[in-house]
Amino acid sequence: MYRRSAETRTCDRHRLNQQESPPVSGSFSHGPPFGALGWRGLRNVTGVSTTDRKLYQNVHSILNINMGGRGDELLAKAEKKASSSTGWFSSSSSKWEDAADLFQQHQAANAYKIESRWTDSGKAFEREAACRIKADEKNDAMNAYHNAGKSYKKSDPQAAINALHQCIKLITESGNFRQAADREKEIAQIYAQDGLDIQQARDSYQRAGDWYKQEDANATANQCYQQAAELSAELGDYRRAIDNYVTVADWSLTSPLTKYSVKDYFLRAVMCAIATGDLVTARKLLDSFDQKDVTFPSTREAKFARALVDACEEGDVERYTSAVFNYDQISKLDNWKTNILLKVKRALEEEESSLL
Repeated sequence: MYRRSAETRTCDRHRLNQQESPPVSGSFSHGPPFGALGWRGLRNVTGVSTTDRKLYQNVHSILNINMGGRGDELLAKAEKKASSSTGWFSSSSSKWEDAADLFQQHQAANAYKIESRWTDSGKAFEREAACRIKADEKNDAMNAYHNAGKSYKKSDPQAAINALHQCIKLITESGNFRQAADREKEIAQIYAQDGLDIQQARDSYQRAGDWYKQEDANATANQCYQQAAELSAELGDYRRAIDNYVTVADWSLTSPLTKYSVKDYFLRAVMCAIATGDLVTARKLLDSFDQKDVTFPSTREAKFARALVDACEEGDVERYTSAVFNYDQISKLDNWKTNILLKVKRALEEEESSLL
């Protein structure tokens, strides 16, 4: 069998990309209607006349009617190409390349995006990825899976995660762990969105952080570790939260740009230790933080942390509540800190009532 030359395949792809939808009757041939605003721009601009808005709505409706089903038509064309037999003067690889082109650029997947059919768009990008793999175009397959994930995100989060996992598999095989970390971070964000799966989100942030760190992308790694720490605390895994906060704090101490945030990481680590009921560890953390950063003992965060430990050691709910109130008057507590402080307060109250 003879493999078509790269020049021939390029020409074929050019012809595919030149295929356009039939022009809409009455469409504008000299640039977009309504000037540089375009269709969507007019919709969002105030001060446009009612007549112009109606004209926009009518033409936009016509466009929608003409575009409807375009993705289905192109998908069928791509599937036909993928299932066709190989001719005498073409290779199996070139068949899969051509099919992938039909699934991808300006073809089925993007036509579905125009129609806001996100699940269908994701499926088309996945079919493109499968064709790219068969054509031994793994880099293009990675991009196709990534595009599938972006489409699925708008309609099917779990399908988006599955597509991104396929993308990561190809990326790690090529040894590009920085890019793999980017995709893993996207997975973490999807899991964390609306609390889809907090534990999976935490694990993905942790994995992304590890990959960033091995690629010396320390700033991005620590952003992921910080997210993993917060989610670990939400899950009640305070030991892992402490480890991550200490890791983030230690790195932050190395740069004048991030050193200011260290006191908050130290406070969070101590709060996690208090939440476990391990006040010995809380004291040890405070002592080690004082040595790591000589400015820490004089900060509001350090004084607050010590006040919390003192109140818990004495089992004094009133003193604990007073320390929280006074700190909140100056530095407003966020939801994360509030949730942990409430948990500790309830534990103190239960302990106090059991002694009565």
